[in-house]
Amino acid sequence: MNYGVIVFPGSNCDMDCYHAVKDELKEKVQYIWHDEGILPKGLDMIIIPGGFSYGDYLRCGAIAKFAKIMPEIIRFAKNGGYVIGICNGFQILTESGMLPGALLRNQYQKFICKNINLKVMNNKSVYTKKYKTGDILTVPIAHGEGRFFIDNDGLKELEDNEQIAFKYVDEVGSETDQANPNGSLNSIAGIFNRKKNVLGMMPHPERCNFFNKKSLQILSMN
Repeated sequence: MNYGVIVFPGSNCDMDCYHAVKDELKEKVQYIWHDEGILPKGLDMIIIPGGFSYGDYLRCGAIAKFAKIMPEIIRFAKNGGYVIGICNGFQILTESGMLPGALLRNQYQKFICKNINLKVMNNKSVYTKKYKTGDILTVPIAHGEGRFFIDNDGLKELEDNEQIAFKYVDEVGSETDQANPNGSLNSIAGIFNRKKNVLGMMPHPERCNFFNKKSLQILSMN
């Protein structure tokens, strides 16, 4: 498989993603600069990594959506290509309209960096097909603006179309206020688009290459 990692000014998880794919998944991977006007040929998956694109000025992801490479990424996804946005990448996907909803300031207005438990809500996607629905994964988070929000109609649409990928849960798989680190609506941690070829998630699977390779498999297409 052939992966591309998008690099914006302020990206800081691009190297983590690159090495997770190259050294752990043993797949081909290349960096793609945000100012490129065209994607390299032959890509199977694009990773939009975490960080602080354009300094998070104005609003997280709000400036990155105007990057020269973004129309190419949107076209790639519309043609069935796989796109995963992690943390700031998730914020960019919602800002650009590739995914619904928004990522707001964490409930208690604090940056949070720790390991959390994720429940797999739907295994009918390339990202989750390695798991059973209900499996619990341990994945790190590191964000200040990760509280997922969507209006009632949007939430119903996500549920009706089985677009919720992951939820925050405790160690036995229960949704509780204590297990929801940022106050996300209905404990939602990651969602798909309707076709399920685009995934956005706040937790960082690329950081699981040292301690929890089961969770790293979210990035694997095999």
